[in-house]
Amino acid sequence: MFHRCRRKAVRNGLDCYGALMRLHVVDGTFELYRAHFSRRPERVAADGTDVKATLGVMDSLLALFSDPREQATHIAVAFDNPIESFRNDLFVDYKTGDGMEPALAAQMDLVEEAVKALGIVVWSMDRFEADDALATAANRWREAFTQVRIMTPDKDLGQCVAGSKIVQVDRIRNRVIDEDGVRTRNGCAPTSIPDWLALVGDSADGIPGIPGFGAKTAGKLLTVYGSIEAIPDNCEDWSLPVRGAPRLAATLYAHRDEARLYRALATLATNVPLEEDLDDLRWRGADRTLYQRVSERLGNWTPKPVRWRPAR
Repeated sequence: MFHRCRRKAVRNGLDCYGALMRLHVVDGTFELYRAHFSRRPERVAADGTDVKATLGVMDSLLALFSDPREQATHIAVAFDNPIESFRNDLFVDYKTGDGMEPALAAQMDLVEEAVKALGIVVWSMDRFEADDALATAANRWREAFTQVRIMTPDKDLGQCVAGSKIVQVDRIRNRVIDEDGVRTRNGCAPTSIPDWLALVGDSADGIPGIPGFGAKTAGKLLTVYGSIEAIPDNCEDWSLPVRGAPRLAATLYAHRDEARLYRALATLATNVPLEEDLDDLRWRGADRTLYQRVSERLGNWTPKPVRWRPAR
């Protein structure tokens, strides 16, 4: 009886007691950077390690369980560890870990351990990126939840947004970005975001874009044509007025191969081999043993969990 209830409930995005189920997938690397550059007080562990960012990530994640707007039931956090991925094999100028602040680099393994201590699933990405793990999770489990909430304002993840079923959450600006929100922000549909990034570029990822194409122009063209290939070579065939159209058309014609490469770089993988099943993602509370180990290293500033995982 319970198993029949469970299967039926999961199909409707509810648990067996009728409660809403939400999947929160978190960009841990973004959270680490955000905490590091925040106005939080500096914190140094007994061994001399800067732990400000790690403590900030822990606080940020625990807030998801106490915030009534989030109602987190299932959660996972993805990290880029290392920063490099398969995309570096495709494009020599793609982002690397060079220039990463030593204080941040020194906390990559520590923050993963800290998040695990909170009882949260961690996806530590090597050949793939954290964004790929988030995209894979959103695609794989979208029908099992009332909503999938991608916790990052990164424009890359806009390509995953679908109606109000899969949304981005920008906690800095306190806003939820659904499909209409992506269209407002980028000027095109979520499915065109990789093409938009190919044209406009993404300095954070080392994607230069195509010269002359700004966000508004790219959005207008992709709203009409949907993809780079569908944009006519001759601007006289364009069905909308665009300032500087002859120059832009000529530039795109000359750089179509680069544009296709940049789009490939910006397209998130949805085939990351995540080992967990849906039930593994349910948050049951912090792990007492792991938490004790982490708190001994972080010191008295370690935030206290709102719930402990029941002993097995």
